[in-house]
Amino acid sequence: MFGYITLNKPEMKVKNLEAYQACYCGLCHELQHRFGVKAQLLLSYDCTFLILLLDGVYEPEEAERSVRCLRHPIVRHRETVSRFTPYAADMNVLLGYLKAADDWKDERKPAARLMLRAYAKDYRKLKSLWPRQEKAIRKAVADLGRLESVSVPEEKDEILRRLDQAAACTGRFLAEVCAPRNDLWAEDLRGTGFYLGKFIYILDAWDDREKDRKSGSYNLLAALEAAEPEHAEEIVKEVLCDMAARCCRSFERLPIVKNVEILRNILYSGIWVRFNERSV
Repeated sequence: MFGYITLNKPEMKVKNLEAYQACYCGLCHELQHRFGVKAQLLLSYDCTFLILLLDGVYEPEEAERSVRCLRHPIVRHRETVSRFTPYAADMNVLLGYLKAADDWKDERKPAARLMLRAYAKDYRKLKSLWPRQEKAIRKAVADLGRLESVSVPEEKDEILRRLDQAAACTGRFLAEVCAPRNDLWAEDLRGTGFYLGKFIYILDAWDDREKDRKSGSYNLLAALEAAEPEHAEEIVKEVLCDMAARCCRSFERLPIVKNVEILRNILYSGIWVRFNERSV
């Protein structure tokens, strides 16, 4: 359920695209610094958004440098980091570990088992550092597991009710991840994260519906498409629009000037890229 919180690149100014890439590269370097080269495999657009969001709210000092790396060994590139870059790196690994734990529990994926072994020590450290966030993610995974253990309904209204319940699980943990502090801005940061998390869950289910239908995996939107074959896409788009609008209302209440053009590109346009690609 990662990789949806990204840019609409054709609509980005060059200077903003460069700033985004510098933040992304800074997160990549921080993952290596804190957890080793293995952690760079977890690098996420979602956590790049997290840095930009928190930098926009709190405006911390940034460090910038020109470096080479394994991916860019010849040409130097720009990296920027702030005090929220380590936090985003920690959340990146925490999310990856708990997703792997869920994959191992549900599907016994060998890759998930390897990841659990590789990050066991890091996870224990992160659980101690960020107990509220870890508990929220772990509880969301468990709650989703319980919801998905019940047979999929066939009636449209019940499908949508269950969908809202399931999407709220993702919303609740992303709300806590987006609010590292309990301060003046925490409520609207949580609101932004909550509705963005619900949007991601629904979009992910829509993206996976055909694959899940073939494999027999749990997917409420595959059931919705079976129940409402002519109207399913319209219904899903309406629900997504509602989640995106609620997310943006919380976002616009935040005192953001820095990064605001990049963040608006993501929230108003970038998160829709995958849905629009599937609808063409």
